[in-house]
Amino acid sequence: MSSYQKRSKNELAARVAQDIFDGAYVNLGIGQPTLVGNYIPADREVVLQSENGILGMGPAPAEGQEDYDLINAGKQPVTLLAGGSFFHHADSFAMMRGGHLDICVLGAFQVSATGDLANWSTGEPGAIPAVGGAMDLAVGAKATWVMMDLLTKTGECKVVSACSYPLTGLGCVKRIYTDLCTLECTPSGLRLVDTVDGLSHAELERIVGLPIAAPAAAVAA
Repeated sequence: MSSYQKRSKNELAARVAQDIFDGAYVNLGIGQPTLVGNYIPADREVVLQSENGILGMGPAPAEGQEDYDLINAGKQPVTLLAGGSFFHHADSFAMMRGGHLDICVLGAFQVSATGDLANWSTGEPGAIPAVGGAMDLAVGAKATWVMMDLLTKTGECKVVSACSYPLTGLGCVKRIYTDLCTLECTPSGLRLVDTVDGLSHAELERIVGLPIAAPAAAVAA
């Protein structure tokens, strides 16, 4: 059995931020993804968008400096960088649907090996339908990344062969960032990008219960 330490939520946010390229326009979804804005490298200009009509968000405000007239789509207080702007909700959705976002980072209940996304409902009876802008983001962004814990609280893997929950989008997820590993979704299935220290490829396949191809660099070598 491997000996490994999971990434904390902040470590996971920093891992996602590491892969966001200079000049990218990025939407950070409600929940864990909002943490990514705190870890954008200082030498990169990344423009963060929120679906309630903000462009140019900065990191979370310091404690005591919150302005609740300035909030993201999850109603969390945010900061605004120089040059940031506010606009109508309809204009925000035009950005999202029109292919103007380079990356969106979303949470998920399930992601299939080929990139199908289920992140708005577990299908429980009486659950409030609240898809929000998830469908628009999933298909409108040039790249959709998922940020989540690999396992549920009861130990089931959220990366599956086929989603059992209502779908948000088909084949839209390019990368899955989790507390144990980073995976790519391809038409032929999962490919490994990295794991936390001490977690072997074989052990990760056992946890996920699906075949995971070796990293591209390893294949090339």
